[in-house]
Amino acid sequence: MSQNLVSNIQVFASALMVRRAAREVFYVGKIIDGKAIAAEIREEIAADVVALKEQGVTPGLAVVLVGDDPASRVYVTMKEKACEKAGIFSDEHKLPAETTEAQLLALIEELNNDQRIDGILVQLPLPDHIDESKILESISPVKDADGFHPYNVGRLVTGNPLYQPCTPFGVMKMLEYTGVDLTGKAVVVVGRSNIVGKPVALMCLAQHATVTICHSRTRDLPGKVAQADVVIAAVGRPEMIKGSWIKEGAVVIDVGVNRVGEKKLVGDVEFEAAKERASAITPVPGGVGPMTITMLLYNTVEGAKRRANQ
Repeated sequence: MSQNLVSNIQVFASALMVRRAAREVFYVGKIIDGKAIAAEIREEIAADVVALKEQGVTPGLAVVLVGDDPASRVYVTMKEKACEKAGIFSDEHKLPAETTEAQLLALIEELNNDQRIDGILVQLPLPDHIDESKILESISPVKDADGFHPYNVGRLVTGNPLYQPCTPFGVMKMLEYTGVDLTGKAVVVVGRSNIVGKPVALMCLAQHATVTICHSRTRDLPGKVAQADVVIAAVGRPEMIKGSWIKEGAVVIDVGVNRVGEKKLVGDVEFEAAKERASAITPVPGGVGPMTITMLLYNTVEGAKRRANQ
């Protein structure tokens, strides 16, 4: 056996041991720690940003907020801070609610042509007088950091993605970092939205899972969920999926964030009961949530890499 081959095997074994040790950090008992996974990925993103800057390329993300929705403002502020920490140039555009559709389209056209910008995100929801679909379709597909443009949706469907929607992409990264192999697994996705349910189903299918998409009108939803090796809940109803539905040993990814009362946040899954049956489960908050902004940064940096290689 050659010395180079021995060296490569040793490096691979060492990396494998590090990854296994890291996975233990991502679990607390049965709980998947989304914050820890997000932090790990953001370290990798920051390292990529340093390497890009050495090539003379600074990744740039433009975030557009129209109106004064409090939740949107908080979310945009979190994105700004995340960009700053990762070394990404953040270009914020906070527009009044009375901004016209034509004015917003003109701004997006400017950003499409701005060589400093690798990713564009228009914060949703938009005011009622603006056509959301028209706005999303006006973003250049090669700067569509949210992955919502029909071009990018089409590439996802055909198994050749350019940008992938951030929340479902984050779900897939969580499964990867916690060592869940989807090959041959029965995955049940509860929820059929364009933002999470449909794209995450396609992503799981690409990982050789057998995927069933369910929703609020599915007949015998408990029976469908009970057959799943992996449950991905993204239906937007507090604790709709009962713990007793979960198969023993299943993995549960809860995308839902629902406010109950003034302060309490709960997911789409009845957490305490589900935790007793699942082999691994994400909490709410602290599960999928931290991954969404992380994957937005990831997509932006991937865009910058393509720019650097032009």
